[in-house]
This record gives sequence, structure tokens and C-alpha cells, in this order.
Amino acid sequence: MMEYPNNQYAEPYADVDFCRVFNSSVLGDFWPGIQLYYPPVKYAPSLGIYEDLEAASSRMKKHAYETHAHTLIFDLEDGCRQKEMSRTLLRQELHGLRQHNKNVTIAVRVNPFRTYEYEQDMDLVRDMGDCIDVVMLAKAGEAYGAAEVRDLSNLLVSINDKITIQPIIEHPKSLKIAPELMQYNTVKHVVFGIHDFSKAMGIHITPEHWTDELKHFLYQIMFEARIAGKGVIGGVETLIGSSSMPEKFVEPNDVRRWLDLHGEDESRIVYKHACEETAMGLTGKQVIHPGHIHLCKVAYTPSPTEINQKISILKAAIEADALLGGAIKFEGEMLDPPMFGKALQTLLRANALRALDDDDRNFAMKVLRLMPTQVIRENWPYGAIL
Repeated sequence: MMEYPNNQYAEPYADVDFCRVFNSSVLGDFWPGIQLYYPPVKYAPSLGIYEDLEAASSRMKKHAYETHAHTLIFDLEDGCRQKEMSRTLLRQELHGLRQHNKNVTIAVRVNPFRTYEYEQDMDLVRDMGDCIDVVMLAKAGEAYGAAEVRDLSNLLVSINDKITIQPIIEHPKSLKIAPELMQYNTVKHVVFGIHDFSKAMGIHITPEHWTDELKHFLYQIMFEARIAGKGVIGGVETLIGSSSMPEKFVEPNDVRRWLDLHGEDESRIVYKHACEETAMGLTGKQVIHPGHIHLCKVAYTPSPTEINQKISILKAAIEADALLGGAIKFEGEMLDPPMFGKALQTLLRANALRALDDDDRNFAMKVLRLMPTQVIRENWPYGAIL
């Protein structure tokens, strides 16, 4: 028989395997969170020309260096016309970006496997491997199957073994082999490329209702990802309004008030979609406009009030010795271990999105220490294998 690791409780739990070697690796890496597509070299409609390197460098220092997004995506594929100039810009700027903003994740969206542009992208990755965190593989698996991720994984290990891969599922062929794409340790999250996917399926989606129009396929990806212990990054929005919500608004009531008083239809729709994705447990969302960053951040990230409530639930469960079995009444609701697990997931989600302070993170770790290894796996599949 085995007691709780800290011997806090007298009642032992027979045949229960607790994690004896326990550190922050059990929580896994930070999540992709809100990913901003950032065009390296941008077309200037007012001038009718593309930027030169000097203008693109100045814009990057002004905007990319100061971003509040969790991840910056430098797109070298569909959204990039000046590919060679864009790669030159990244060679010039990524070291400065890394030094200036150490918290932002740097992702490069590369061209489809084994194309000429892909080989040029890989030269960039070799040169800047110490500045790149993620390689996003466009059209993953469509041409050569899961071998694309295998070969890219082998290459990245020789460059920087900390670089991860985010395969973009943009075709039913990719969805069919999704479990194979997710089998590699370099893959922590997959992306649902809704626009290419809907085009391949011949489905007409709308900016307002795409979450309903493609939910059947999103559910398939989520199902396979959950089995594999991987995360899923939601679809990119195309609606762009003219107003941005101030970053001081973090509580749901404040957000709704701002949307009612100042928000446009575009903002309300984007926020609604982000809330739907959050409720389904998605680990990231891609945006194309800086005004979407905070709006989606507050949808994806548990608010301070929600975090405090979940901590209170877990403390009550521990006090009643009901964490692994039993039920308690909390604020007029009957709660049992599955509900305690969901409360813990909220804290771990906040931590994965860099929104949990040290005290609350330490509390979450203490709760995890009270749980058998199998229960930890059930509640949080994204961390280290115990």
C-alpha cells in the first residue's frame, strides 16, 4: 500500500503509483497560444510596390519586436510573394528579435516538402537555428505522407534539437494520416488550416460560421490529437475591424462590456470563435491582425477570477480528502473528482499560456503531487511521460 507522497493523509491508497520524480517538466512546454502572422516583406497598397529591406527592417523593429502575441509566425509560403528577400530579412533580424523579446516564440512557416522553396527555407533554418523555435510545415503529408515529418525531424535534430514541428493539416489526405503525423516527438501541436482544407473539400465556408461548417473535421483532429497527447491550433480569422480592445480588460464582464459599447461585428465574431475553441481545449489560435491579439488572448486565457475560483475548489476538495474520491458541495453545486480535474486543467492551461503567477503554479504542482501518475496523464497529456 502507498500513502500520499507528503503523508498528509492517514488513509492509504492501495496499488496506486504516485510520481516520485516530479518537476516542472511534467507540465510540458508553453503552448503556442495566440499566433500572429507577420509578413516579413509587405506589399504597400498606397505605393503599389513591395517594401525594400530597409523599410521592412524598420517595420519589424517597430512592431514585431514589441508584439504581445505568444508566437510570431513568419510566413514564407502562401502569404509571401518576395520569398528570397523575406529570407534575407530574417537572417538579418532574427538575432535582434530574439535578444529584444525573449518570451515570444519564433515560428517559420515553410513551403511544402521537397519543393525548391522548401530547400531554400531549410538553408535559412540551418543558418538561424538558434533563433527559431518552431517550423510550421505547410501542406503536411500531402505529397509524401508522414515521411515528410520524419525527415524534417531528423534534419532539425542535427540543427537544434529544441526546434519543434507544427504540421498544418490542409487536405483530407493529411487528416487521414493525422495519427502518423503526430507520432513524432518533435510534434507537440498540429494546425488546422481551415481555408486550404475547405477548398480541397469543396466546402464553402463563411467568416462568420466556419466553426460550425468545419466542426466535423475539427473534431476528428481533436480526437486523434488527444489520443496522441498533442495540442490543436485553431483556424485563422479573416474578419478585420478597425477597433482594438485595450489590454487592461481581462475579466469576462469587462470584455463583454467593451464589445457591447465599442466593439464591431468583426470583433464580436472573432471573440465568439475564440471562446468556442477555448471550450474545446484548443492550445492556440492564429490571427492576421494585431487587433485580434488581446481579444483572442482573453478568450483563451483563464481570467484571474476564474483562476481564484478553481483554486478554491481544489482547496475545498483537498480539505475534504475528496480529491481522488468523494464529493463536496461548492457554491450550490455538487462536485466530484472529474470536476476537480477540470479545475486543475484550468490552472495548467493558464500556466501553459504564461498567465499563472509563481504562487498559483506552486499550488498546482502540489495538487499534482497528490495524484497518481495515471490521473495526471488523464488530466494533462501535454507534459513529460511519467
